[in-house]
Parts: sequence; structure tokens; C-alpha cells
Amino acid sequence: MQHVFDVQGMTCGHCEKAVTQALQRTDPGASVRIDRERHRVEVNSSAERAALQAAIVEEGFQAA
Repeated sequence: MQHVFDVQGMTCGHCEKAVTQALQRTDPGASVRIDRERHRVEVNSSAERAALQAAIVEEGFQAA
């Protein structure tokens, strides 16, 4: 299932990597695509949306 999040606070490649790794810790098979300029994170994952969102928030970013 595809999930799309508006993620505030990603300002660099390190931020993108942190978000990607957090999502893939939640679901190792997740496919993650990040558009930093649009503050958009697209995740193809079988994990629940709430779990993915929590993973992003735990990294210190706001996710809606």
C-alpha cells in the first residue's frame, strides 16, 4: 500500500537518509521516495500508516 506524508524539517541528505532508515526499520521491504523540496515522502509498505508516521516522528520530524 502506498502512503504519502507531508514531512517538515528535512533540510539535507542526512535528513532524508534518517527518514528512509527509520521507515525501513519499521518495514525492511518498504520502498521510500523523498521529494525534499515539496516536503513529501512516499512509502510503499505493508506496515500500518500509524507505525510509519511514528517512525518519522521518532527521528524528530513532523509528519502529517
